[in-house]
Amino acid sequence: MKEPLSQQRAERIAPLLKALADPVRLRLLSLVAAHADGEACVCDLNDAFDLSQPTISHHLKVLHDVGLLDRSKRGVWVYYAVRREALADLGSLIGGVGA
Repeated sequence: MKEPLSQQRAERIAPLLKALADPVRLRLLSLVAAHADGEACVCDLNDAFDLSQPTISHHLKVLHDVGLLDRSKRGVWVYYAVRREALADLGSLIGGVGA
């Protein structure tokens, strides 16, 4: 029998789910994860949306702030990478539902 989420784990996972509840952010995370080495330049992500660059940057910042993405600046560009540990938390939660 699976154990229910602890209060501490629920509090850690809830912000991740809240951030991913937005379709743009969910798609951004998917695009970064699908990119080579799970890392993408913000310049590569802008063309996938009919949104302004500042709007895309805002959504990426939200994903970074909750811990789903890491970021690094290289010259004038910012690169984002998926944080596998955060995805593992989500995966174990979703994988445990109905199991």
